[in-house]
Amino acid sequence: MSRIGKNPVKIETGVTVTVNGADVGVKGKQGELSYTLPQGIQAKVEGGEIIITRENDERQTKAFHGLARALVQNMVTGVTTGYSKSLVIDGVGFKAELKGKSLFLSLGFANAKEYKIPDGVNVTVDNGGVTVLVKGIDKELVGRVAADIRSYFPAEPYKGKGIRYSDEVIRRKEGKTVA
Repeated sequence: MSRIGKNPVKIETGVTVTVNGADVGVKGKQGELSYTLPQGIQAKVEGGEIIITRENDERQTKAFHGLARALVQNMVTGVTTGYSKSLVIDGVGFKAELKGKSLFLSLGFANAKEYKIPDGVNVTVDNGGVTVLVKGIDKELVGRVAADIRSYFPAEPYKGKGIRYSDEVIRRKEGKTVA
């Protein structure tokens, strides 16, 4: 039995879970999410908990057992509290600006980089354009948007300038020394 998969998912107050065959729907105060379980994995709601089971002990099914349980747990957490990632922009003249559904990043290039914000994610810019906060209910989408924004100019190890996560530590390198 999968160590993660065997643990039931506790349903928080104010969350409704519907299981229709392989489709699991979760609705809460933040919004609603749905997920289709992989083949060989079943879900059922019993006494305020979601129990994920598998039908056989094949290697692939065992792998999907823990994955399905983790994704359902992320859905329940997402519709109750949501997820957020914070990015920090370091560098002289580096900043972010929000215009409608687009984020413009001035990162020392000739033109500002434009990132179109997908639906389901809320992006805010604070501290004069040096802090970008990505919020949403889908953990995967929030992480992907934050990673896409960071990919325009990841923080470099010599001067530390670029885009980094707020909890990320950049290991600084010593530059060339003059002889």
